[in-house]
Amino acid sequence: MAMIVLRIRLITGDSLDVAYEDADASDVDEAAERVIAALAADSGMIRTRHGDRVVVLYGRGVAALELAPRGAVL
Repeated sequence: MAMIVLRIRLITGDSLDVAYEDADASDVDEAAERVIAALAADSGMIRTRHGDRVVVLYGRGVAALELAPRGAVL
């Protein structure tokens, strides 16, 4: 299982730090590639966590994606 922290910049200009877990990914790079592929799809979405909350991100609302090497502050 791989867990990564992503900094998401939305098309509104707001930023959001979320955690993404992928049980099928063997490492962080594979999890990041799966996130990018999912959000790049026409109807792409990912399920993430922001603190205690589950947040579903839809690709059409994401302007940029940054992978935090040590983790962002949630």
